[in-house]
Amino acid sequence: MRIPVEQIEAAPKHLQYAEDAAELNHRLDAGPHDLEVREPLAVDLTYYRAGLDVVFEGSIDASGEAVCARCAEGFSWPLSTKFRMVLSPRAVMETESRELGADDLGFGFYDGDQIDVTALVQEHALLALPTRLLCAEACRGLCPQCGANLNVAACDCSAQPSLPRLAVLRDLVQARRGQN
Repeated sequence: MRIPVEQIEAAPKHLQYAEDAAELNHRLDAGPHDLEVREPLAVDLTYYRAGLDVVFEGSIDASGEAVCARCAEGFSWPLSTKFRMVLSPRAVMETESRELGADDLGFGFYDGDQIDVTALVQEHALLALPTRLLCAEACRGLCPQCGANLNVAACDCSAQPSLPRLAVLRDLVQARRGQN
C-alpha cells in the first residue's frame, strides 16, 4: 500500500487494513525456515505530517506457525507489535549531513511523492520476531544423546559427559555435591 505524500496532512488520519503475508513469508524463507505467518497482518495505523516529517504510529497483529528452537516441535505463535516511525524526505538529510545514532531507530527517510507503507509494516513485523522461537520458556528441548523430546518423557541416557576431556569437570561437580 502506498500513500501519496501530498495527501498526508497535519490532522491525523486513521487506517485499518489487512496486509498480505506472502511477501513477509518470502523474506522469512531466506532464513532458517522456522516461522510462517498463516494469515494476513492486521494493521492499525495512524499517520500525520509534522513539518516536513511524516509520522506513522500503529500496531501489527497476526498469527503464525513456528518450530521450537529447543525441541523442534511445531507450535502456534502470535505476532503482535506496536511501532512508531518518523520519516523525513531524503533530500533534507543530504543537505544536513548528520549521522544517525542509537536514538534514531524510529527514524527513516522517504523518496519521491509516495510512501510505501507495506515496507514499513514488514520491517516492523520482522523486528518484532524473537531471536529464538520457543514453544514455552520452560521447554526442556531434546536429549543430546538419543534425540528424545524431554518435554514428553525423560530418556534413559546417561547424564555423564561422553568426552574424556570433560571428566575433570564431572569429578569436580561430583566432589562439590559430596560436600553438601
